[in-house]
Amino acid sequence: MNVSLAKDLSVYQLVMGVQAPPKPLSLSPATLLSLVRAQIDLLIEQQIAATLWVKLPPDKIWQSELTRYQSSVGASSLIYTCQIEERERTGAGEAGEAGEENFTLSSSSPDYVPVHLPPDSQMRRENFLMVLSPQFCSLILAHRPLKKRKNQTLGKVNINKNQPLLIITTVEGRVIQQVLNGIQQAIAPESSSILPASFICPTVPQAVLMNQLLAKQLLRQDEINRQIITVRTNKLEQQNQELHNKEQLKNEYLKNVCQELRIPLTHMKTALSLLNSPNLKPPQRQRYLQMLNTQCDRQNSLITGFLELVQLEQNLEGTTLELVRLSDIVPGVVSTYQPLAQEKGIMLAYTVPTELPSVWCVSGKLRQIVINLLHNSLKFTPNGGQVWVRARNQGDYVQLEFRDTGIGITENEIPKIFDRFYRVRTAATEDYGGAGLGLTIVQQLLLRCGGSVSVKSKLSEGSTFTVQLATVGNIPRAIATENEL
Repeated sequence: MNVSLAKDLSVYQLVMGVQAPPKPLSLSPATLLSLVRAQIDLLIEQQIAATLWVKLPPDKIWQSELTRYQSSVGASSLIYTCQIEERERTGAGEAGEAGEENFTLSSSSPDYVPVHLPPDSQMRRENFLMVLSPQFCSLILAHRPLKKRKNQTLGKVNINKNQPLLIITTVEGRVIQQVLNGIQQAIAPESSSILPASFICPTVPQAVLMNQLLAKQLLRQDEINRQIITVRTNKLEQQNQELHNKEQLKNEYLKNVCQELRIPLTHMKTALSLLNSPNLKPPQRQRYLQMLNTQCDRQNSLITGFLELVQLEQNLEGTTLELVRLSDIVPGVVSTYQPLAQEKGIMLAYTVPTELPSVWCVSGKLRQIVINLLHNSLKFTPNGGQVWVRARNQGDYVQLEFRDTGIGITENEIPKIFDRFYRVRTAATEDYGGAGLGLTIVQQLLLRCGGSVSVKSKLSEGSTFTVQLATVGNIPRAIATENEL
């Protein structure tokens, strides 16, 4: 059996064309599901063999309801499934975009009859379940109104998925008969008859059936409500756990900050106490004054680095990315640090080909990344050492290396060096100072622009920090997400 519509129609318009039509209610898809389930429950319990007209969402949860009815009532039922032409629907993409693709069932069963709808049918925005039997008729209809939103490029009118459904549920025979007459008039002449010519919808169902239907609707709605509450409760618990974890991280962060700030204060207080000694000799006084000066610088470095990191983390999500050439940044930074390198007798050199492609980075921050890594290499390289900065193309990335012959890092410390306030432990007596935040800032900036930083090192032999930055042809995920929105 095959059924086609010779002309387009709208079930919603047929219902609203009845004198004093039922009032549509603005409800959720979950409520629509509970109404459909209650109807199926009643038909199964009363073993009502009915003819069903359906156009429902494509999800398995809807298909399972009709499969449940068919398996219970058997071959005495007949189900007409409305189907929009597949080739048109997938081409336009509008039905799926609005969550309104028609419900499809296996055509191998003789109890399912496909009803072919025109590709631009008004039923694209409608879902319904119509039950037709001598003892009970009902209609559940969901209509999603069009909200006109002009696409400036294509001039199309789109359907807003966030709009609530207008749902009509009725058992009035006059309303259902109007819909049935409209369908019969739209059916192509060559199509098979959908109902006996003598069929007439009962004016109203039996009171017993109505009482049972109402009870089942209440039970099904209560079940849906419990499921919604469970989902929301789980989501709230997850959000609370995330907030708790963030609070713990914040407390640990503040604890580390206080500890780091206390260290130079303790040294300064010690130096001040020693300076008050009446028997202090000039060389000792000079040494304690130098200690004060060093610890003041360290305190200032900690506060500056801490404020910079806080500001960076607060503004990171709102930052924009830009394309920049390494050859425009690296040579200037290296020349700035040449005097410091010469003072320590360090050979400082760079190789950055001008033909390298542009790379993505947080706006205005590539210079800071280069400064932090170059300063780090020079600080931990003894007098007479060497530091190289080299850039080269690596597929979709440009690789920037900072290699030195410095003191190196022990294997167990390498995973920790990007942690906040972490400073490399060394057996040397020299205090390298610093806030322990430079590498943390570098890592945060690179994560934001789709880049990365890694390190290889051997104790007493030196370290190599490798930065990878996405090239112009490799759009970072952060930018791709922004463009999609």
